[in-house]
Amino acid sequence: MHIVQQCGFKMAVLVIQMFFSKWEDEGEVDLKEQLEQLIVNTASRCLLGQEIRNSHLEKVTSLFHDLDNGMLPISVMFPYLPIPAHNRRDRARKEIAELFANVIKARKASGKTEPDMLQAFMDSKYRSLGRGTTEEECTGLLIAALFAGQHTSSITSTWTGAYLMKHKEFMPAVIEEQKEIIRRHGSHVDYDVLSEMTSLHRAMKEALRLHPPLILLLRQNHSDFNVTTREGKTFTIPKGHIVGTSPAFSNRLPYVYKDPDTYNPDRFAPGNEEDVKAGQFSYTSFGGGRHGCLGETFAYMQVKTVWSYLLQHFELELTSPFPEVDWNAMVVGIKGKVMVRYKRRQLTCE
Repeated sequence: MHIVQQCGFKMAVLVIQMFFSKWEDEGEVDLKEQLEQLIVNTASRCLLGQEIRNSHLEKVTSLFHDLDNGMLPISVMFPYLPIPAHNRRDRARKEIAELFANVIKARKASGKTEPDMLQAFMDSKYRSLGRGTTEEECTGLLIAALFAGQHTSSITSTWTGAYLMKHKEFMPAVIEEQKEIIRRHGSHVDYDVLSEMTSLHRAMKEALRLHPPLILLLRQNHSDFNVTTREGKTFTIPKGHIVGTSPAFSNRLPYVYKDPDTYNPDRFAPGNEEDVKAGQFSYTSFGGGRHGCLGETFAYMQVKTVWSYLLQHFELELTSPFPEVDWNAMVVGIKGKVMVRYKRRQLTCE
């Protein structure tokens, strides 16, 4: 949380401001493509460090694109199948490792420290082994962190905006909330301010309920246990078996969520809270249990910071058809472009 607070609220806001300052006063953009670029910028600065962002961002972005495209459904069963996508993935992984190793060596040699995740990994030590992390281990952790903090967040950012622009009946509450934020805090943004954006939080949470980027979560069972269904049938899950759950399925169970295929952020509003009323693990977009997503707080912070800025500074209108789901990727995203017409404005609290 220390890294999220130090890095997320200062660096991310600065990156967001610089990014959108390049937009004209009005125009039309592919929101999906723009948010992909923005989230890469914020995630790389917060997670990878300023060395990557200042000198290697374009290269790293290209390499991560090859890594991402090398994660296919067939990769689950045959991760080293000699196909072009896997070959590009493996070459990209090697280049990233070399690049990160040079950055780590240079930072160690300079004696400087930075408030980012790279520094946290460099300073970490294994309690049981009594040694620090190696450059190779730092590289692996950084790649995992960027995948977790970039790809899923850019997808969720796009779905959040697309749904708000389509379902205009929910936009006034979000806009009024931003006006109240401006009245109380001006342009200041930190974790406490973001926590007050409950309407925006629900809009993001509902978009994630309908479109979780990870549609299959797997765990290995460490001991025999029984599962009893709602119909009263009991099944024994043997030790050593793999157990899977699909957030894309469980997030739309009709006995948990009313009209589960309908976009309705108010289902999470105080007094409704359908996920809470249904019990534990009713909402699984971030997994759950011991191995729930460690980046959940960062994800909400990142997406809410982006959309708070957009809502305060632009009028937005969806001009292309509502996007479809791209089921062909391991991380399920959005198919095609999401065209949005924008006009610059300054939201006030009046």
